Amino acid sequence: VEADINGLRRVLDELTLARADLEMQIENLKEELAYLKKNHEEEMNALRGQVGGEISVEMDAAPGIDLTKILAEMREQYESLADKNRRDAEQWFFSKTEELNREVAINTEQLQSGKTEITELRRTIQSLEIDLQSQLSTKAALEGTLADTEARYGTQLAQLQGLITSVEEQLGELRCDMERQNHEYRVLLDVKCRLEQEIATYRRLLEGE
Repeated sequence: VEADINGLRRVLDELTLARADLEMQIENLKEELAYLKKNHEEEMNALRGQVGGEISVEMDAAPGIDLTKILAEMREQYESLADKNRRDAEQWFFSKTEELNREVAINTEQLQSGKTEITELRRTIQSLEIDLQSQLSTKAALEGTLADTEARYGTQLAQLQGLITSVEEQLGELRCDMERQNHEYRVLLDVKCRLEQEIATYRRLLEGE
C-alpha cells in the first residue's frame, strides 16, 4: 500500500508538472496570437501606406481614373484577406486551446482519480492498522491465557509426577513385600512338605509297631 501511495504521489507530481506545462503553452499561444495580431496590424498599416502612395502616383499619372473605386476594391480585398487571416488565426488558436483544455481536463481527471485512490488507500491503511491493533490485542490475550494454562497444567503435571513417583515407590514396596512373602511362602511350603514327610514316616512307624 505504501508503495502504491508513493507511485501515486509520483503520478500526482507528474500531472502537476504536465498541467503547469500546458498552462505555459496556453500563455505562449496567447502571446503568439497577440504577436500575430500585431504583425497583421503592422502589415495592414504598411499596405494602407502603399495604397496611399499608389493613389498619389495614380493621381499624378492618370487623373481621369476612378481611384475611389480602385481604392475601395483594394480595401475590400485587404479587409477580406485580413478577415480570413484573423479567422484562420482564431480557429487555429481555438483548436489549440480546445486541445490543451482537453488535455488539462484529462490530466485533472487523472489527478482527481489519483487523489481519490490515495484517499481510499489511506482509509484502507487505517482499517488495516485498526485490524492489526485488534489482532495484536487478541494475540496478547491469547498469549496470557496460554501462559496461565501452561502454569496451571505445569503445576498439575508436577503434582501428577509426584503422585506417580509416590505410586511407583508404593509399587516397589509392594513388590518387595510380595517377593518377601513369596520367599516366606516357599520356606513355609518346604517346611510343610518336610513335616508331612516326617508325619508320614511316623505314621508308617506307628503302623508298623
